[in-house]
Amino acid sequence: MLLVDDQELVRSGLRRILRRKDGFVIAGECADGREVVAAVADSTPDVVVMDLRMKHVDGIEATRRLRETDDPPPVLVLTTFDDDELLSGALRAGAAGFILKDSPAEELIRAVRTVAEGGSCLDPAVTARVLATYRRAPVAVSPKADAEDLTPREADVLLLLGRGFSNAEIARRLGISSVTVKSHVGHIFVKLGLRDRAAAIVYAFDTGVVTPGIASNP
Repeated sequence: MLLVDDQELVRSGLRRILRRKDGFVIAGECADGREVVAAVADSTPDVVVMDLRMKHVDGIEATRRLRETDDPPPVLVLTTFDDDELLSGALRAGAAGFILKDSPAEELIRAVRTVAEGGSCLDPAVTARVLATYRRAPVAVSPKADAEDLTPREADVLLLLGRGFSNAEIARRLGISSVTVKSHVGHIFVKLGLRDRAAAIVYAFDTGVVTPGIASNP
């Protein structure tokens, strides 16, 4: 993974939590968002853990630049700022999720694993407000269809997708292959006019597919 934070103390703390013995390898570190694209090209990480506020290029812009490259790794935003606009902007830029820096180590570990495996992770402490801000923005998701257009299996996948599960976790719960899950996810995006997993989560909450407050742990 790639750690991006302008504070060495924070990066040091992350290294102590995300240890090799738990299956994590720190492929590189950046102190500013302007270094991210080059660092990803050099280290090819499976996931980027990204701070939001940095001196020259912030996490939102760094995420946007990274998403414009070929086959970018997923981004998990890690921040001390309980700021709905910032976190909504991170989702809109293409981040796979966010978690607050004061979260327990176990939650951070689970979030990194979930995002690295292709899932989404939204910190439950601020999810409802952030999604509300996301929806109010001028370019908010405007689905072109509804869940009734999905097959029963696609509806099952959307439910688990909306709860933030990765493709591997969805596959295990439904007893199908990850390849099949990926195909279902693609069909869901096309049928509902959704751009990415974050948009799918917004859709799932908006339409009642996922009920706020329901635990998202596998």
